[in-house]
Amino acid sequence: MKLELRGITKRFGALTANDHIDLVVQPGEIHCLLGENGAGKSTLMNVLYGLYRADEGEILLDDQVQKFEGPGDAMNAGIGMVHQHFMLIPVFTVAENVMLGNENTKAGGVLDLEAARTKVREISARFGFDIDPDAKIEDLPVGVQQRVEIIKALSRDAKVLVFDEPTAVLTPQETDELMDIMRQLKDEGTAIVFITHKLREVREVADRITVIRLGKVVGEAEPSATNAELASLMVGRAVSLTVDKADAAPGDDALVVSELTVTDHVGQVLVDNVSFTLKRGEILCVAGVQGNGQTELTEAIMGLQHRVLGSIVLDGTELVGQSTRGVLDSGVGFVPEDRTEDGLVGEFTIAENLMLDRYTSEPFVKAGTLQLDALARFAAEKVTEFDVRAQGIATKVGRLSGGNQQKVVLARELSRELRLFIAAQPTRGLDVGSIEFVHKRIVATRDAGVPVIVVSTELDEVTALADRIAVMYRGRIIGIVPGDTPRDVLGLMMAGETPSEVAA
Repeated sequence: MKLELRGITKRFGALTANDHIDLVVQPGEIHCLLGENGAGKSTLMNVLYGLYRADEGEILLDDQVQKFEGPGDAMNAGIGMVHQHFMLIPVFTVAENVMLGNENTKAGGVLDLEAARTKVREISARFGFDIDPDAKIEDLPVGVQQRVEIIKALSRDAKVLVFDEPTAVLTPQETDELMDIMRQLKDEGTAIVFITHKLREVREVADRITVIRLGKVVGEAEPSATNAELASLMVGRAVSLTVDKADAAPGDDALVVSELTVTDHVGQVLVDNVSFTLKRGEILCVAGVQGNGQTELTEAIMGLQHRVLGSIVLDGTELVGQSTRGVLDSGVGFVPEDRTEDGLVGEFTIAENLMLDRYTSEPFVKAGTLQLDALARFAAEKVTEFDVRAQGIATKVGRLSGGNQQKVVLARELSRELRLFIAAQPTRGLDVGSIEFVHKRIVATRDAGVPVIVVSTELDEVTALADRIAVMYRGRIIGIVPGDTPRDVLGLMMAGETPSEVAA
């Protein structure tokens, strides 16, 4: 099925998110929509999917003009969408989520759940997904949840499939698997719109590339274009794709983690006897495939895990046993890996989210009274400094793009006086221009003498930022190696081989 967008324009008050955008996607084609955060990519696809109604322009499928009153109309017309933030109900099973909104019934009005199970098994077999139809969504890793989203779209015979930032929450291995799935869908004749800002992915799978900047189409490019050319077209300026940093000058020991063990509510060991020391003025990157204890390690430091044994000492102060509030007050800045669940309050404004760590103290509160003028000045300054794309500081954070939400978290955490900075997946969902900015801020934080822990599944990011790299596998640190360790060595360590085994 051929998709064509003609002159699509969408405004939100004075903000024009999409400005007369034209786009054509042919059957059996992967058409990449490339752009920085806030460029209007997701808005355009939400118009296509019936979530928004365009102010101007029209949508055509096989040269026939469409009128979508909502997502149901788009789905019935053959359009499927895999959202950046999954549209799944955690307590429902895979089969229940797949049939949601498209419920088939048997005699007597009883839901035909077995038909949904059969559909899940058929599509899973077709793509090698190996997904249990009766598994609950909340029990599945994010990579598997995304496959459920794909199954949900394909179960309705989608001929046009939109992937909106699909790799933002995936490991490198899961990303490679998704690329293979997209190629298979393309070979079957599906028209695919792939929204991203990751240049490697674009060049790997795109047949054609359309670049959007500030709501307008600014050009088209071939997959053979260099990363520098794509980045420049996307951001509107030359972008450094490498991290410029001097050698670290580590100071005294700042953080000492000793024999740290974290267990879950049934006694399963999540972090297994981990010990390491972090010095002032160095970046320790924690690498590993998602789910090997990195999340629980950072949560233990932050007081978010309650079944903790061992010791975590920051500048002579024991953190184990302290509340999260106490850890924050000790000067620890924290960027959690899931910004929507743990980093922000979606119904709060940008300004309100920027003061979450300091809502009890000056300059935002005096004598128990909120100082609105001080908050407004601070928020306006940080929105500008971190290039948060929004209508204003009163915009609710839940309405921002994923990348702009991440910028709000970073702005808040890097605007305090810190003794330790922990960033889990700090550039997840960010475009190349924003990544460049974040990396510079992390290096500047290190250079100011603050110890930094960066948890990332992106090996390019790990090798670019790290002074030392700790690789986690099944809850253990199986080795701490220099920051210039080759990617292939790190990859073997992430699969469970110790540094000595790799060397042998």
